[in-house]
Amino acid sequence: MTLKLLMEVSPQELLESLAELQNHVLGYVKSTSLKCAVDLGIPAAIHKRGGTATLADIAADAKVHPAKVADLRRMMALLSASGIFTTTAAAGAGDDGGATDDTAAVQYGLTTTGRFLVGWRNLSPVAPFFVNSLIVSSFFDLPAWLTSEPAPAGAASLFEQAHGCSRQEMAGKDAGFGGVLRDAMTADSELFLEVIIVDKGRIFRGVSSIVDVGAGNGAGTRVVAKAFPRIKCTVLDLPQSVGQAAAAGDDNLSFVAGDMFESIPPADAVLLKNVLRDWGHDDCVKILQRCKEAIPARSAGGKVIIIDMVRGSLLGDKKIAEVEALQDMFAMCTNGVERDESEWKRIFSDAGFGQDYKIMPVLGPLSVIEIYP
Repeated sequence: MTLKLLMEVSPQELLESLAELQNHVLGYVKSTSLKCAVDLGIPAAIHKRGGTATLADIAADAKVHPAKVADLRRMMALLSASGIFTTTAAAGAGDDGGATDDTAAVQYGLTTTGRFLVGWRNLSPVAPFFVNSLIVSSFFDLPAWLTSEPAPAGAASLFEQAHGCSRQEMAGKDAGFGGVLRDAMTADSELFLEVIIVDKGRIFRGVSSIVDVGAGNGAGTRVVAKAFPRIKCTVLDLPQSVGQAAAAGDDNLSFVAGDMFESIPPADAVLLKNVLRDWGHDDCVKILQRCKEAIPARSAGGKVIIIDMVRGSLLGDKKIAEVEALQDMFAMCTNGVERDESEWKRIFSDAGFGQDYKIMPVLGPLSVIEIYP
């Protein structure tokens, strides 16, 4: 096949195609290097030094062994080439008559992507979660998953196929994994709720009470409660998910242990952030039916606010399309799914909601969806 390709395509196309193939098979090196940088606090170290740092600075702050600084340089080169860090020649570099120590020759900075990993409300905890060995190793079982019997005869998810239990069950058994999962969900909820409040804060206009379903420790709910002190906020989740957070409620934030498939406390609005992606069509319909029972008529301000991906919302953007496909594939780990508008529409209709829903894109394919009874 390779000899045939040499005759059919240009040398440049052949080179680019081979590079693309290597990018695929070696992609894990990028993600594990990023996790390493986060674990060592490298983005934070650059940020704390005012936005730039030399290799010597980074090695000192990250406590890298002196014998491994050359390996650190290689990792920084990869993460710079892949868009996490910037590189510039340090002032005065090369003016020392050819000194051999070049750990101060380059200044590393943060790209826009890298800045998501530092400062207030950052996403650095998502790297240890997505690249956790329990998550990554689940995908080693993908061939067996695709060729095995579905539940109930087989495993209920790819994660269960690999580890013999669900992701949530593993979080309960493995404290380390549970902490990584909790930290990632907290960081994601806090950041994106802040963004939504700034960009789409009008969705909370006229709402006096809201139930945040499946919100765990209420990290995102607290952001809403702080921004809108007049709104009575309630977190509904399973007893083991609410946990000790129930004792840390505020004047306008309370916690209720319960099952969203059984009933949801009454409120003007129900919030579902990254909840429905974890469930199939029929279960989503059941959840939304319970939501509909909890809210008043539309004329009285009743609505359900869904924060989730809407695939295809930015047609023509290749990078966004790839992220959508990646997220959808990742959702397979827990038997979840990312949906396009037509799939969302069918769920809304089957749950008894009207067809005049609103989809408001926020960041890339992430959208706020409002549906009304």
